[in-house]
Amino acid sequence: QVQLVESGGGLVEAGGSLRLSCAASGRPFRSYAMGWFRQAPEKEREFVATINWSGDSTYYADSVKGRFTISRDNAKNTVYLQMNRLKPEDTAVYYCNLRVLTDPGASDDYWGQGTQVTVSS
Repeated sequence: QVQLVESGGGLVEAGGSLRLSCAASGRPFRSYAMGWFRQAPEKEREFVATINWSGDSTYYADSVKGRFTISRDNAKNTVYLQMNRLKPEDTAVYYCNLRVLTDPGASDDYWGQGTQVTVSS
């Protein structure tokens, strides 16, 4: 079983910054992509950012591109999300995601419990 634990959420004013962390334990796989999703009140969960195993490929939602940066430290089994110039619309519960590719071309997803980010204005 894979366990994902997020941390670093909190309350911040618009224009401020937060750094989220997600530590994975009990990894039974050779390699995996990791990313972040978020879910605002009364909205569906949406994609935020993802990073591949080697860390040389990242992808961001248009809404956060240029403001958020995802990174990972495989030695620590940890993925980070640096969030700058935060906006009220960034307010959401942020979830860490771990994706393992499986045969035949499918994938399995594991999720953390979420950490609350609230941006005031």
